[in-house]
Parts: sequence; C-alpha cells; structure tokens
Amino acid sequence: MADDSVPAGEFSAWLAEIQMAMRGEGGTDVPCGGCTACCTSSQFIHIEPHEHRALAAIPKALVFPAPLRPKGHMLMGYDEHGRCPMLIDNACSIYADRPQTCRTYDCRVFAAAELDATDDGKPEIAQRARRWDFSYADENARTRQAAVAAAAAFVRARRSEFPEGSLPPTVTHLAVLAVRVHEAFLNHEGDDVRLIFPSVNDVVSRR
Repeated sequence: MADDSVPAGEFSAWLAEIQMAMRGEGGTDVPCGGCTACCTSSQFIHIEPHEHRALAAIPKALVFPAPLRPKGHMLMGYDEHGRCPMLIDNACSIYADRPQTCRTYDCRVFAAAELDATDDGKPEIAQRARRWDFSYADENARTRQAAVAAAAAFVRARRSEFPEGSLPPTVTHLAVLAVRVHEAFLNHEGDDVRLIFPSVNDVVSRR
C-alpha cells in the first residue's frame, strides 16, 4: 500500500453493499474521514418525491424540478464555488436527513472500475478515488474486481455496438453500469468464478 493510500475495505463485502444500495435497499458506509470531495465538486443532487425528510430539511429556494423527471422529482444545485449549500463548516448540516443520492454515493466505484473521475471534470473526487486500496478475501474477490474493470473497458471499447440510448453519459454512470453488469463477465465453476468476455447483447440484457 502506498503511503497516501486509504483502506477501501474488503472488495466482496463492498460489492455486496453497493449492489444493495443500487437496488434501493440501504446506503453505503464510506470511510470518508475528513474528505468532502463529493460535496465540493459541482454536483446536482437528485431528491425523489418520497424523501420527505430531505425535502423538509433543505430550504425550498435551493431546490427546483428535475428536468425530464416525473413531477415531484427535485434537484438541489451548488453555490458559485461548486459546494453543496448544505455543507457548513466543512460538514453536512443535514446529515441525518440527507437525500438518498448522498447516502448511496461512493467514489470507491471509480477504483473498482479502474476509471478516472477527472474525465467527468471532478479532479477532487478523482484524487481521492486514486487513493482507495481494496483488500481481497480470496482469488474470487480479485476476479470480481477484474470483471468490474473489464465491464467498464468493454463498454468504452465497443460503444459503437450498443443500442442508442443505452450508453452511460458520464464516467460516473459508466462506473455504476460496470458494477451492475459485471456478472456478465464471470463464469461460475462450482465455488469459483472465472473471467470471460460476453457479447454486447449479454451486457445490455443485464442493465
């Protein structure tokens, strides 16, 4: 581990946790320490209609209807410095009531997919993401991480073969998609998994 690396946790445990978060079954427990990169990187925060506590905690002047979303879906913007307006004294002032978007955001996904958030214009997040260092319980865990990285590389390399509208618009979306579809890059042999390379249709079917 490099001197500036940050332990990211055991990969299989992290993968299970973020997959649950993606299904709306909880959040992620990110060991942020004092890092606030995701709160200071000019990000719009999506808030769904059922998130009453978050909507009540955020001043109405700071939210607006989310474009191309059904009625009731809102966005919270950022200030002139790219900071979340709920970040006060370098800490979230509504942490207990923060939106689900914040609860599930996990920059370890860039490390898992071996992608650089700088490509999204998020240098602070990229800097943090490069420091994450996963541990691996066994070779299957290493193979699963390789499958996530392979999925991201596959989509980038063969983007012209994907149906219109199915490609992720940003590196962040690509990293999330890689986690969603990585099983298409695995062949199960008893208790072990082996890396394989599927067809584009196999990948699309797992979106």
